[in-house]
Amino acid sequence: MTKKVNVGGVDIIACPSINELIDSSILNSDGVIPGMAIAVNPEKIIAAKNDPNVMSILQNATVCYPDGVGVSYVMSKRIGSKVARIPGCELWECLMSRSIENNIPVYLLGASQNTVAQTHEKLTALGVNVVGFKNGYFTKEQQQSVIAEIVSSGAKIVSVALGSPRQELFIFECMKHAPHTFFMGVGGTYDVYTGNVKRAPKFFRRMNLEWLYRLSSQPSRLFRQSNLLKYIYLYFFGKI
Repeated sequence: MTKKVNVGGVDIIACPSINELIDSSILNSDGVIPGMAIAVNPEKIIAAKNDPNVMSILQNATVCYPDGVGVSYVMSKRIGSKVARIPGCELWECLMSRSIENNIPVYLLGASQNTVAQTHEKLTALGVNVVGFKNGYFTKEQQQSVIAEIVSSGAKIVSVALGSPRQELFIFECMKHAPHTFFMGVGGTYDVYTGNVKRAPKFFRRMNLEWLYRLSSQPSRLFRQSNLLKYIYLYFFGKI
């Protein structure tokens, strides 16, 4: 049985592995468990404390999982046992692989046309039943036609790479029209999967320093990392 740990007002699932998260909260013998998965890191916790709309998104998601080491650490302390950090890109890749078992139809949305087409090609070669894909360059006025395309595709898993919070807002709207579908916001996962963006080397991942690698390769993220300091401050003073 999975546990949920509250961090900063958000209930986050504590699982020892990616496959156990998938088995408990995403897939079952009938196919998918309808809902929405969101990766949670310190930056999102701080954003939620500052913005009621972000908090509402996180609180209404069916699956919140600890994508950031700062979140998994706090969860581990609260329940007295180790909680695995679950990188969103690894969860998505494992879910795509698991979808092959039952030929679950998948739709890919977001990123550039080149990247999403490469993702489609690579997944299809593995045997994933990709029933449609579309890049993320559509306007607000075009959103309903994109939703209609997803619904008509018959997809049961939809991964959305539009960046946060745009992808979550899109998912909430799409869920109204596809209530039996599982949605997952995946950010820059397609770029990593296709090799267009290099992920942190295994050493950084193993040491839970992936954030440091991203900061060193993208100094523009420095302002965003200030939220990590705010998160640490709030944790030590019992405010999350």
